[in-house]
Amino acid sequence: MSYENILSNTYNGITTITINRPSKLNALNKATIQELHDALKIANKSDDTKVIIITGSGEKAFVAGADISEFADFDVKNGEKLAAKGQELLFDYIENLGTPVIAAVNGFALGGGLELAMACHFRVASANAKMGLPEVSLGVIPGYGGTQRLPQLVGKGRAMEMVMTAGMIDANQALQYGLVNHVTAEGELITLAEKIASKIMRNSSVAIKAAIKSINANYKDGVNGYKTEVKQFGKCFGTEDFTEGTTAFLEKRKADFPGK
Repeated sequence: MSYENILSNTYNGITTITINRPSKLNALNKATIQELHDALKIANKSDDTKVIIITGSGEKAFVAGADISEFADFDVKNGEKLAAKGQELLFDYIENLGTPVIAAVNGFALGGGLELAMACHFRVASANAKMGLPEVSLGVIPGYGGTQRLPQLVGKGRAMEMVMTAGMIDANQALQYGLVNHVTAEGELITLAEKIASKIMRNSSVAIKAAIKSINANYKDGVNGYKTEVKQFGKCFGTEDFTEGTTAFLEKRKADFPGK
């Protein structure tokens, strides 16, 4: 499938999706959100993809924000539709994807860019990364899940400060806050993400999918995460991966998971 705003490449079980709008600092517009959804859907269904990495082209920006020109003249109804559609197509979609998604944050991750990174299952950053939610400086608030996911990751007080001040934090502060898992040199970012991906791929993809669902359940209103965990735990016993994993353990050999 051909794209105008992104690049997608699969190699050795890893699909790397790159937002490729360097002249706009990789800002998210409607077309890019749709293309990201399409590429993620294809990767998630492919037997060749075990882990997905999302990054931005160039060294300046992961995603510098949303394309403000697309919604500057919106009214209340259109604003609500914009947020709801974006969350459905991309941000909630990534969070609930069964295939692990790693955000490799290079440069600016602001507004919708940070919201995209936070929707991923976890984040690694280059030393030059800068992150923030500057929406209140435009008279609006984060609309792609930022007010929900940021407190989950950094705590309520820090999230309140970041949103209210519209300020940016650097990579080391993001690491201190728990917003990113690792920080590395600019030229080593994708290598680090791929190294982590290779560790993930050694394990059962079926069990990982169940783990994602169980962990996410803890953050959903009206859902008992413990019950979800019990149910997903039980389901694992009916999989070929469980049979292979336990057999390999007892036979003292490396498991060869079929992913079923």
